[in-house]
Amino acid sequence: MSDGALYLVATPIGNLSDLSTRARDALDTCDLIACEDTRVTKKLLDHLSLSKTLVSYREENEVKKTIDLAELLEQGKSVALVSDAGYPGISDLGFRMVRECRTRNIPIVPVPGPNAAITVLAASGLPTHQFLFLGFLPKKSAGARKALEEWKDFGGSLILYESKHRIEKTLGLIEEELGPERMICLAREVTKLHESFLVGSVAEVISLNRTRSSKGEFTLVIGPEGYVL
Repeated sequence: MSDGALYLVATPIGNLSDLSTRARDALDTCDLIACEDTRVTKKLLDHLSLSKTLVSYREENEVKKTIDLAELLEQGKSVALVSDAGYPGISDLGFRMVRECRTRNIPIVPVPGPNAAITVLAASGLPTHQFLFLGFLPKKSAGARKALEEWKDFGGSLILYESKHRIEKTLGLIEEELGPERMICLAREVTKLHESFLVGSVAEVISLNRTRSSKGEFTLVIGPEGYVL
């Protein structure tokens, strides 16, 4: 492991067996781990039989911790940055830390691995040649509608993340803005025990989803206008 380098380590999105050997080695050999939730990362480390110094890196302390971590990196410490699940910086904290390192010419080492957006897209049956990741839509309906309106004519697939608390509302907005016949894939609990995929028109998926559990994390892929399976 290089001294004074920031390691962006992807962690499992559900199945702990998906952690790569390289990711484990990075977590094992770094000087400290900056993580979204120390409790979640501690469970992962326990699974790996590792004991490491953990530093909380979350929205509430992101600005200060970014500077603190950058200074440690400049002193030659190696830092692994992880989120609770997936790749840090992708719909999670990490961008500010990476930008700070770039401005200071601190080496950045990506350690790739699980990502819900790409995993679901690949398994959706919807076009993969061109896609746009939108992350989470704005919480307010007006903002969400504006985003859907802006990208409704995009020639590839759109990928969204959504929480269990908002998934029904978001599906309703998609039906209203993009039409009930638009093809979508709704994935829940990907790589976990109760993983499920619903693929069909918006109207069909809404109907089917009402009979399924709304627990878990959702990834949604929206096909381009006119696409049919």
